[in-house]
Amino acid sequence: MTELLEQAFKKAQKLSNDLQDELAKQLLEDIENELKWQESLSDQDVDLDVLEEMAQKALIEDQEGKTEDKGFGEE
Repeated sequence: MTELLEQAFKKAQKLSNDLQDELAKQLLEDIENELKWQESLSDQDVDLDVLEEMAQKALIEDQEGKTEDKGFGEE
C-alpha cells in the first residue's frame, strides 16, 4: 500500500462509521470501474483508433464551447 493511501485511511478512521462506509462504497466503485477500464483497454478486439477519434471529437466540441462544466458523476 502506498504512503498516500495509508494517510487517507488514517484520516478516514477519524470519521463516523456512516461516512467511513460511504467512502468505502465510493472507493470500491472507483476500483471496479478502473479495473473494467483497464480490461477494456487491454482487450485486443477494442479498436483504439475509434477511442482516439471519439476523444478528438470531444476535445473539438469543448474548444467550440459545445460542452458544459460539471463535476464528476453529475448529470
